[in-house]
Amino acid sequence: MRRSPDRPLGVSPATVSDYRELARRRLPRQLFDYVDGGAYEEATMRANVSDLERVLLRQRVMRDVSVREQATEVLGQQLSCPIVLGPVGLTGMMATRAEVQAARAAERAGVAFIESTVSICPIEEVAAATSRPPWFQLYVMRDRAYAEDLMARARAVGSPVLVLTIDLAVVGARHRDIRNGLGMTSSWGKLRRGFDLASHPHWIRTVALGGKPLTFGNLEKAVPEARSPSAFREWVDAQFDPSVTWKDIAWVREHWDGRLVVKGVLDVEDARQAAEVGVDGVVVSNHGGRQLDSVPSTVRALPEIADAVGERVEVLVDGGVRNGLDVVKMLALGARAVLIGRAWAWAVAGRGEAGVRHVLAVMKADIDVALGLTGCRSVNELDRSALVGGDGTVDSLLAGE
Repeated sequence: MRRSPDRPLGVSPATVSDYRELARRRLPRQLFDYVDGGAYEEATMRANVSDLERVLLRQRVMRDVSVREQATEVLGQQLSCPIVLGPVGLTGMMATRAEVQAARAAERAGVAFIESTVSICPIEEVAAATSRPPWFQLYVMRDRAYAEDLMARARAVGSPVLVLTIDLAVVGARHRDIRNGLGMTSSWGKLRRGFDLASHPHWIRTVALGGKPLTFGNLEKAVPEARSPSAFREWVDAQFDPSVTWKDIAWVREHWDGRLVVKGVLDVEDARQAAEVGVDGVVVSNHGGRQLDSVPSTVRALPEIADAVGERVEVLVDGGVRNGLDVVKMLALGARAVLIGRAWAWAVAGRGEAGVRHVLAVMKADIDVALGLTGCRSVNELDRSALVGGDGTVDSLLAGE
């Protein structure tokens, strides 16, 4: 007998990988592929994970690690540990009002949550559900007036940090969207997508019916007649602006007086340019391998960028982080904090707010063990001496030599 796609996992999830499997079973394929997939052959997406696995922690013993501290300050925010829930679009399609659930989990864990421009829940709804205002992620849009309005809305709810995504001048090809019908506009494509949704009754009951309205809440003013995410697609696709340059940071600064971070930096010269134009932070990111394939993994790019600009701006990173040990590796390589994306999206799809809380608790426990067994008493003490091969090149770090 064929298993129902909504069939439970059958065991209690213990890791991010368990939540990925739970999400795969519960979500329509088109939605799971949206979160799970990357661009082209997905080589960079895989490298984000595999290169990070190759970095080895240096175990040290017989040190006084009776007190271990994870709390740190990131972009003026006191966090219980150096983890931030990164911006993931469409997550409100994965679980009922998922952005609200994730923001609550983040607040309870003492970490930050970043609201995506293309979230299902509007920023006002997310902010009203928590006492800690979310950070806000923004694209540089062709419609500058609407982008200015979004910044004003974020400011109005008290968002302390604006995360400007800068690696979407053009959009990379995502072949999974063709295979599952999401990228098809024909009647056959619509039929395939409809059958996919209909074969997931739990999702229909809890999200399609129980999670309304399923629109891009931050973009409703731009496309007021839209009633579903697909109805926004033409407007959203037309907003990516390939003419944007570093000079446009001045325009952002005119409308945003809080902390400003640019996300999507992968090259050291771009990082230096970001520091020159006066941003407060950079996120070393290849968009989770969802844009240009065959570019370096973020763990490979991070050390050189941290060395070049780490004393001038705060360096954050994302990509491939699946547990707290990965977080410790990124911190040791120069990051101030780590953004997680797929990890929390799979968790909220699998078990809602409880799933996100669990993933964060597991990551914190991982970090605690890693601190104790690398001989470090605080995340702020971490440097390359906590890694095997930490006194050598990036290649020696990845080789664990």
